[in-house]
Amino acid sequence: MGIDPAANATRLGFREAFANSLDAVSDRDFVAEALFAIALLGVHLSRMGEELVLWTSAEFNFASLGDDFTTGSSMLPQKKNSDVAELARGKAGRLVGNLTGLLVTLKGLPLSYNRDLQEDKEPLFDSVRQVGLVLRALAGAYRSMNFHADVARFAADGEFLVATDLAEVLVEAGVPFRQAHERVGRLVAEAVATGRPLREVAEGDADAPRFAGLFEPGAALARRRSPGASGPLASDAQAQRLRADVAAMTARL
Repeated sequence: MGIDPAANATRLGFREAFANSLDAVSDRDFVAEALFAIALLGVHLSRMGEELVLWTSAEFNFASLGDDFTTGSSMLPQKKNSDVAELARGKAGRLVGNLTGLLVTLKGLPLSYNRDLQEDKEPLFDSVRQVGLVLRALAGAYRSMNFHADVARFAADGEFLVATDLAEVLVEAGVPFRQAHERVGRLVAEAVATGRPLREVAEGDADAPRFAGLFEPGAALARRRSPGASGPLASDAQAQRLRADVAAMTARL
Protein backbone atom coordinates (compact mmCIF):
# COMPACT_ATOMS: atom_id res chain seq x y z
CA MET A 1 0.00 0.00 0.00
CA GLY A 2 1.44 3.36 -1.00
CA ILE A 3 1.73 6.34 1.30
CA ASP A 4 -0.88 9.06 1.26
CA PRO A 5 0.93 12.43 1.24
CA ALA A 6 -2.31 14.38 1.61
CA ALA A 7 -3.34 12.45 4.72
CA ASN A 8 0.10 12.88 6.26
CA ALA A 9 0.04 16.59 5.48
CA THR A 10 -3.30 16.90 7.25
CA ARG A 11 -2.05 15.02 10.32
CA LEU A 12 1.05 17.21 10.51
CA GLY A 13 -0.92 20.44 10.15
CA PHE A 14 0.41 21.43 6.73
CA ARG A 15 -1.75 23.36 4.30
CA GLU A 16 -1.14 20.88 1.49
CA ALA A 17 1.10 18.03 0.39
CA PHE A 18 4.04 18.34 -1.99
CA ALA A 19 3.39 18.11 -5.71
CA ASN A 20 6.66 16.38 -6.61
CA SER A 21 8.80 14.24 -4.32
CA LEU A 22 12.10 15.12 -6.03
CA ASP A 23 11.40 18.81 -5.60
CA ALA A 24 10.24 18.31 -2.02
CA VAL A 25 13.55 16.87 -0.82
CA SER A 26 15.78 19.28 -2.76
CA ASP A 27 13.91 22.57 -2.44
CA ARG A 28 15.46 25.06 -0.01
CA ASP A 29 13.56 28.16 -1.09
CA PHE A 30 12.10 28.48 2.38
CA VAL A 31 15.59 28.71 3.88
CA ALA A 32 16.77 31.18 1.25
CA GLU A 33 13.68 33.33 1.77
CA ALA A 34 14.15 33.29 5.54
CA LEU A 35 17.81 34.24 5.14
CA PHE A 36 16.87 37.04 2.75
CA ALA A 37 14.33 38.44 5.19
CA ILE A 38 16.89 38.30 8.01
CA ALA A 39 19.61 39.84 5.81
CA LEU A 40 17.30 42.70 4.82
CA LEU A 41 16.36 43.23 8.45
CA GLY A 42 20.07 43.23 9.24
CA VAL A 43 20.67 45.93 6.64
CA HIS A 44 17.99 48.13 8.21
CA LEU A 45 19.40 47.50 11.69
CA SER A 46 22.85 48.38 10.36
CA ARG A 47 21.55 51.71 9.08
CA MET A 48 19.98 52.37 12.47
CA GLY A 49 23.31 51.54 14.08
CA GLU A 50 25.08 53.99 11.78
CA GLU A 51 22.61 56.71 12.80
CA LEU A 52 23.42 56.03 16.45
CA VAL A 53 27.16 56.22 15.73
CA LEU A 54 26.66 59.61 14.07
CA TRP A 55 24.18 61.03 16.57
CA THR A 56 26.34 60.11 19.57
CA SER A 57 29.63 61.31 18.08
CA ALA A 58 31.26 64.44 19.47
CA GLU A 59 30.80 66.11 16.11
CA PHE A 60 27.00 65.68 16.09
CA ASN A 61 26.24 65.23 19.82
CA PHE A 62 22.53 64.84 19.17
CA ALA A 63 22.27 62.07 21.78
CA SER A 64 24.23 59.91 24.20
CA LEU A 65 23.94 56.22 25.06
CA GLY A 66 23.82 54.72 28.51
CA ASP A 67 27.06 53.41 29.97
CA ASP A 68 25.84 49.82 29.65
CA PHE A 69 25.87 50.19 25.87
CA THR A 70 29.20 51.95 25.41
CA THR A 71 32.82 51.23 26.22
CA GLY A 72 35.73 53.46 27.01
CA SER A 73 38.40 54.17 24.47
CA SER A 74 41.69 52.32 24.95
CA MET A 75 43.50 55.54 24.09
CA LEU A 76 41.23 58.51 24.81
CA PRO A 77 39.94 58.63 28.41
CA GLN A 78 37.23 61.17 27.53
CA LYS A 79 35.77 59.08 24.70
CA LYS A 80 32.79 56.71 24.86
CA ASN A 81 32.50 54.24 22.00
CA SER A 82 29.02 53.24 20.80
CA ASP A 83 30.07 49.61 20.50
CA VAL A 84 26.54 48.19 20.34
CA ALA A 85 25.71 50.38 17.35
CA GLU A 86 28.99 49.52 15.62
CA LEU A 87 28.47 45.79 16.17
CA ALA A 88 24.92 46.04 14.83
CA ARG A 89 26.37 47.66 11.75
CA GLY A 90 29.01 44.97 11.41
CA LYS A 91 26.61 42.03 11.81
CA ALA A 92 24.83 42.98 8.59
CA GLY A 93 27.78 41.71 6.56
CA ARG A 94 27.58 38.37 8.33
CA LEU A 95 23.85 38.07 7.62
CA VAL A 96 24.27 39.00 3.97
CA GLY A 97 27.15 36.53 3.77
CA ASN A 98 25.00 33.70 5.13
CA LEU A 99 22.39 34.36 2.45
CA THR A 100 25.03 34.56 -0.27
CA GLY A 101 26.67 31.35 0.91
CA LEU A 102 23.44 29.37 0.70
CA LEU A 103 22.59 30.75 -2.75
CA VAL A 104 26.04 29.75 -4.02
CA THR A 105 25.50 26.27 -2.60
CA LEU A 106 22.12 25.93 -4.31
CA LYS A 107 23.02 27.37 -7.69
CA GLY A 108 24.78 24.25 -9.05
CA LEU A 109 22.61 21.44 -7.64
CA PRO A 110 20.46 19.11 -9.73
CA LEU A 111 17.10 17.86 -8.53
CA SER A 112 16.67 15.53 -5.57
CA TYR A 113 18.67 15.55 -2.37
CA ASN A 114 22.41 16.20 -2.46
CA ARG A 115 24.72 16.17 0.53
CA ASP A 116 25.63 19.78 -0.25
CA LEU A 117 22.27 20.65 1.27
CA GLN A 118 23.48 19.82 4.75
CA GLU A 119 25.18 23.22 4.52
CA ASP A 120 21.80 24.96 4.84
CA LYS A 121 21.60 24.52 8.61
CA GLU A 122 24.62 26.51 9.78
CA PRO A 123 23.82 29.81 7.98
CA LEU A 124 20.16 29.64 8.98
CA PHE A 125 20.77 28.91 12.65
CA ASP A 126 23.56 31.49 12.78
CA SER A 127 21.46 34.22 11.17
CA VAL A 128 18.52 33.62 13.47
CA ARG A 129 20.81 33.72 16.50
CA GLN A 130 22.75 36.80 15.39
CA VAL A 131 19.76 38.93 14.38
CA GLY A 132 18.14 38.14 17.72
CA LEU A 133 21.22 39.42 19.51
CA VAL A 134 21.24 42.61 17.44
CA LEU A 135 17.54 43.26 18.03
CA ARG A 136 17.88 42.90 21.79
CA ALA A 137 21.05 45.00 21.92
CA LEU A 138 19.67 47.86 19.82
CA ALA A 139 16.39 47.86 21.74
CA GLY A 140 18.35 48.31 24.96
CA ALA A 141 20.53 50.99 23.39
CA TYR A 142 17.51 52.99 22.27
CA ARG A 143 15.93 52.71 25.71
CA SER A 144 19.14 54.05 27.23
CA MET A 145 19.40 57.06 24.92
CA ASN A 146 19.37 60.61 26.17
CA PHE A 147 18.56 63.11 23.42
CA HIS A 148 20.21 66.53 23.39
CA ALA A 149 17.28 68.50 22.02
CA ASP A 150 18.99 71.88 22.23
CA VAL A 151 21.93 70.69 20.13
CA ALA A 152 19.64 69.14 17.50
CA ARG A 153 17.47 72.26 17.44
CA PHE A 154 20.52 74.45 16.88
CA ALA A 155 21.69 72.20 14.04
CA ALA A 156 18.25 72.33 12.42
CA ASP A 157 18.53 76.12 12.34
CA GLY A 158 21.75 76.10 10.29
CA GLU A 159 21.35 79.02 7.94
CA PHE A 160 22.50 77.19 4.82
CA LEU A 161 19.54 74.83 5.34
CA VAL A 162 17.36 77.86 4.63
CA ALA A 163 18.65 77.96 1.05
CA THR A 164 15.96 75.47 0.05
CA ASP A 165 13.30 77.70 1.58
CA LEU A 166 14.62 80.74 -0.25
CA ALA A 167 14.24 78.88 -3.54
CA GLU A 168 10.77 77.65 -2.59
CA VAL A 169 9.60 81.17 -1.74
CA LEU A 170 10.80 82.38 -5.13
CA VAL A 171 8.93 79.54 -6.84
CA GLU A 172 5.78 80.44 -4.90
CA ALA A 173 6.19 83.96 -6.30
CA GLY A 174 6.20 82.57 -9.84
CA VAL A 175 9.93 82.21 -10.50
CA PRO A 176 10.75 78.99 -12.41
CA PHE A 177 12.60 76.61 -10.14
CA ARG A 178 15.65 76.48 -12.43
CA GLN A 179 16.05 80.24 -12.10
CA ALA A 180 15.28 80.22 -8.38
CA HIS A 181 17.88 77.53 -7.84
CA GLU A 182 20.49 79.55 -9.75
CA ARG A 183 19.72 82.77 -7.86
CA VAL A 184 19.93 81.17 -4.44
CA GLY A 185 23.08 79.33 -5.49
CA ARG A 186 24.70 82.69 -6.21
CA LEU A 187 23.66 83.96 -2.76
CA VAL A 188 25.18 80.92 -1.08
CA ALA A 189 28.37 81.22 -3.13
CA GLU A 190 28.71 84.88 -2.14
CA ALA A 191 28.19 84.04 1.54
CA VAL A 192 30.87 81.35 1.39
CA ALA A 193 33.31 83.48 -0.60
CA THR A 194 32.98 86.57 1.62
CA GLY A 195 32.51 84.82 4.96
CA ARG A 196 29.28 86.72 5.53
CA PRO A 197 26.13 85.11 6.97
CA LEU A 198 23.66 83.96 4.32
CA ARG A 199 20.99 85.96 6.11
CA GLU A 200 22.97 89.15 5.57
CA VAL A 201 23.61 88.37 1.91
CA ALA A 202 19.93 87.54 1.33
CA GLU A 203 18.91 90.91 2.78
CA GLY A 204 20.57 92.54 -0.22
CA ASP A 205 18.53 90.53 -2.74
CA ALA A 206 15.71 92.15 -4.68
CA ASP A 207 13.26 89.69 -3.12
CA ALA A 208 14.52 90.22 0.41
CA PRO A 209 11.01 91.11 1.73
CA ARG A 210 9.83 87.63 0.68
CA PHE A 211 12.61 86.08 2.75
CA ALA A 212 11.53 87.77 5.97
CA GLY A 213 11.11 85.29 8.78
CA LEU A 214 12.77 82.34 7.01
CA PHE A 215 15.91 82.65 9.14
CA GLU A 216 14.02 82.74 12.45
CA PRO A 217 14.58 79.79 14.83
CA GLY A 218 12.52 76.78 13.81
CA ALA A 219 11.07 78.46 10.73
CA ALA A 220 12.74 76.28 8.11
CA LEU A 221 11.88 73.05 9.92
CA ALA A 222 8.27 74.10 10.45
CA ARG A 223 7.88 74.59 6.68
CA ARG A 224 8.45 70.85 6.16
CA ARG A 225 4.79 70.05 6.79
CA SER A 226 3.59 67.95 3.84
CA PRO A 227 2.60 64.33 4.64
CA GLY A 228 5.71 62.25 5.32
CA ALA A 229 7.95 65.30 5.71
CA SER A 230 10.44 65.94 8.53
CA GLY A 231 8.75 68.90 10.22
CA PRO A 232 7.20 68.68 13.70
CA LEU A 233 3.56 68.34 12.61
CA ALA A 234 4.30 65.76 9.91
CA SER A 235 6.61 63.83 12.24
CA ASP A 236 3.95 63.72 14.96
CA ALA A 237 1.48 62.24 12.47
CA GLN A 238 4.02 59.62 11.43
CA ALA A 239 4.73 58.73 15.06
CA GLN A 240 1.01 58.26 15.72
CA ARG A 241 0.67 55.95 12.71
CA LEU A 242 3.71 53.97 13.81
CA ARG A 243 2.31 53.50 17.32
CA ALA A 244 -1.00 52.34 15.84
CA ASP A 245 0.77 49.89 13.51
CA VAL A 246 2.88 48.48 16.34
CA ALA A 247 -0.19 48.08 18.55
CA ALA A 248 -2.04 46.28 15.75
CA MET A 249 0.89 43.94 15.09
CA THR A 250 1.33 43.28 18.81
CA ALA A 251 -2.35 42.37 19.10
CA ARG A 252 -1.93 39.76 16.35
CA LEU A 253 0.97 38.01 18.07
